[in-house]
Amino acid sequence: MDNELWKGEVGDKVREYFAAPEVGLIWAEPLFSINHFPPQTFSGVTRQSRSILYVQKDSLDLGHLKTDMYATPQKVGVVKGRTNDEIMANLDEKAPQMIEAFKKLEIGETQKRFLRSLNKEGVLEEKFGIAMNIPSIYKVGMQEDNFVWIDRQILEGTMNIIAYTMPEKAFKNDSTLVSDIVRMRDSIGKTYIPGGDVPGKVTYMRTDPGFAPHVFSAKLADRNAIEVRGIWDIKNYAMAGTFLTYIVDDPTNKRKVVVEGFTFAPATAKRDYMFELEAILKTLKFTGKKK
Repeated sequence: MDNELWKGEVGDKVREYFAAPEVGLIWAEPLFSINHFPPQTFSGVTRQSRSILYVQKDSLDLGHLKTDMYATPQKVGVVKGRTNDEIMANLDEKAPQMIEAFKKLEIGETQKRFLRSLNKEGVLEEKFGIAMNIPSIYKVGMQEDNFVWIDRQILEGTMNIIAYTMPEKAFKNDSTLVSDIVRMRDSIGKTYIPGGDVPGKVTYMRTDPGFAPHVFSAKLADRNAIEVRGIWDIKNYAMAGTFLTYIVDDPTNKRKVVVEGFTFAPATAKRDYMFELEAILKTLKFTGKKK
């Protein structure tokens, strides 16, 4: 988009949507990292980007998505208008659809990279009859009758995936849904995920009581699911991080399957870590081969 538009109210509207704070992170990080180019420099390698937003003052008044205009794979959001108000109205209407398309594309490309080297330990299938495309750098750290913990060491801390099941009729009451989810997570944390050693005090991972989690309806493995994003901490200990949980219906086995990703990376941006974990969780499949 033109520099004049970028620096003014139209640019503010773009940032309102595409640089909005990602939900559930400890501190504000933008949904996307944005590189701005005026139209006269939009050529060559810049056109090869996977996700492009093209904003222009024009005789046309429109907003739509195009696929593979300059490269493959690629999504291009095109927003035009005769005035700033028309452009901003089109952004209001089309930005959510474009954000969804950009994110879906990026997750798909991330998932393709996982296929280069996958974890072959097979614990999730053995325990729960499920599978996920988890990179081989992640290793199983703990397995119990109804709990598996898989983690990856990173320079700043750890990235973690856990899985367990709940009864089929859990979370039937919408009025207590959030508190029931918190109670579930805190119970699992108290049982399986200890914190630091503090004399005379119990420490374990819980849902941070100072921040209510964000709860959404979702689909995972073509099944109804609940998506939960929020912040965890360690009771009685100075540790905290970000989590993403999916609670997935499994009517065939009269249960709900819970898969979660969480990070511990103090004083470090967490958006990209959580994006990788989201991409992993979204490869969930039901194999039906559990013991």
